[in-house]
Amino acid sequence: MLMGEYRNSIDVKSRLIVPSKFREELGYKCVLTKGLDNCLYIYPMEEWVKFQEKLSKLPVSDVKARAFVRYFYASAVECELDKQGRITIPQSLKKYANIEKELVTLGVLNKVEIWSKEEWENAEAGEKLEPTEFAEQMEIYGI
Repeated sequence: MLMGEYRNSIDVKSRLIVPSKFREELGYKCVLTKGLDNCLYIYPMEEWVKFQEKLSKLPVSDVKARAFVRYFYASAVECELDKQGRITIPQSLKKYANIEKELVTLGVLNKVEIWSKEEWENAEAGEKLEPTEFAEQMEIYGI
């Protein structure tokens, strides 16, 4: 399981040093793609295959299903972690996630989320729930 929050940055060659806590779970190869909420997702290959299987079962006759599949596949790139544990973020994905320099990297269950520091702070501010609201949502979700 991937979990935790790390502050880091990309270098001038658009390389991200993947936090060491995530490297073993990600393995040597992984998939980087657009995420939701203006962030990027890094999937371990095993998790990407599971996700791919679910996507392949969506009905091709459904316009929203086709758009959903394109959203994740068109931007997906296979990455190899180098000896320093770095991956390169393509320019198109940097632009999508508003990444310039400072990042927040999160482990979220079966994937890693990469956020620009500014996007993360905006998202975090917008997601704040009062303790009572938080408890109510937990009940709704059966947690």
